[in-house]
Amino acid sequence: MKKDAGPLWLSDETVDQVAQIFKVLADPTRIKILYLLSREESGVNRLADMLGLSQSAVSHQLRVLKSMRLVKNRRSGQSILYSCDDEHVISLLCQAIDHAGHEGSDSFGGPSASPSG
Repeated sequence: MKKDAGPLWLSDETVDQVAQIFKVLADPTRIKILYLLSREESGVNRLADMLGLSQSAVSHQLRVLKSMRLVKNRRSGQSILYSCDDEHVISLLCQAIDHAGHEGSDSFGGPSASPSG
């Protein structure tokens, strides 16, 4: 499929950046975190409870996602809340989830694309 917009060739820098994004997205835990954060802003404790992981494990993954500018945080009282910071990547993630849905399952192992499903 040929696209008319954009350059014919990608720079090495662009290729490296795209490869880094896909590398970060290749981790199932990060996919789950991004999916949950695409639905609502959340703190580490809530994410850890929803994912059945330790707070330390979730914090580590959030640091990786934040270093790639895929998530951002803000202070709310004594809590730090995280949310998605790149709608392009979330769009890509949602398209991948939709594509996986053609096979009848999602990243949470059920027939629907909801975290409780």
